[in-house]
Amino acid sequence: MIMTTTNHLDQREVKKYLGIVTGEAILGANIFRDFFAGIRDIVGGRSGAYEKELQSARKIAFEELEMKANSVGANAVIGIDLDYETIGANGSMLMVTVSGTAVLAE
Repeated sequence: MIMTTTNHLDQREVKKYLGIVTGEAILGANIFRDFFAGIRDIVGGRSGAYEKELQSARKIAFEELEMKANSVGANAVIGIDLDYETIGANGSMLMVTVSGTAVLAE
């Protein structure tokens, strides 16, 4: 499956537009990771725990996007947009959404 943020495919022609597809992932942050990330924020540096959580959520969202594109017969998704949000009480959950246009390209 070809996936791109651009609205075209180099050296390929879009033969059919199959509609918008999306993928979502919402993950809760562990209280201990929150605590240690807070300490890291105070002393500076990167928060590895949050980076891993973000990578996991993004991977899940892209897998769901690809699954939905496959289900409509697409071999590519173009114009992909990624969005990140914190939701829940005190921003305790991370939401990643991806969307794009499923296409059949040759």
